[in-house]
Amino acid sequence: MSRPDLPEILRIAAAAADRARAEIMPRFRCVGVEQKADGSPVTEADRAAEQAIREVLREATPDYGILGEEYGHEQAAGRPCWVVDPIDGTLSFSRGIPLFGTLLALLVEEEPVAGLIDLPALGERYTGHRGGGCRRNGEPVTVSQADSLDTAVVSHGDPYAFERAGRRPLFEWLAREAPILRGYTDAFGHAMVLGGAVDVMIDLNLNAWDLAATRILVPEAGGRIELVRESGDKCGAVFGSPALVERVVKQLD
Repeated sequence: MSRPDLPEILRIAAAAADRARAEIMPRFRCVGVEQKADGSPVTEADRAAEQAIREVLREATPDYGILGEEYGHEQAAGRPCWVVDPIDGTLSFSRGIPLFGTLLALLVEEEPVAGLIDLPALGERYTGHRGGGCRRNGEPVTVSQADSLDTAVVSHGDPYAFERAGRRPLFEWLAREAPILRGYTDAFGHAMVLGGAVDVMIDLNLNAWDLAATRILVPEAGGRIELVRESGDKCGAVFGSPALVERVVKQLD
């Protein structure tokens, strides 16, 4: 199998994200919300955006698989696979909070090689591919190189996720050791790490589509990411400044 042309892959991802924006933004602050079987929220915008993304991806890469949050897995055995979250942060979106995003990544042999985080309400888009660095709206960005928790901005996902992952002691340690602890969750928090605004983030109880783009964008932005294995198909991660990731990871032992 030939290797994908990664700059072209990012062009395709950007076109798909543009189509998603066109479905998402007209519905922002004027859409109803439903509950899925697992209790998580979903809206008409989530479904319309994923359908639009899939149309772009199928046309551009018909031999590739697609795994999406709303419409499952279109398999292509042995081929690259797109991973899609049309709206990461649906709770924020449904409540009129502009801190949500669209996530796309391409996996080759189950490893991400290109990724995109789009924050449509903020007009920011983060992209990167293996060996190509990470960019925000076309300009290079780098992860923080901070080495002290005393002055670091530390972000975390929802506290209940620590409970579900059996990591309540980690949250309690963060509350003691990190004076500037912020709940910048979902795609917004991940993007803030990429641009260096947040020094390190701990996000748990995630699905594959929540994390695939971050797994390639963080190292391309000069940062470190360490996965935190959880039960079932859930996963978490610690990512950001290499020195601070090292500090947090020691608490996982």
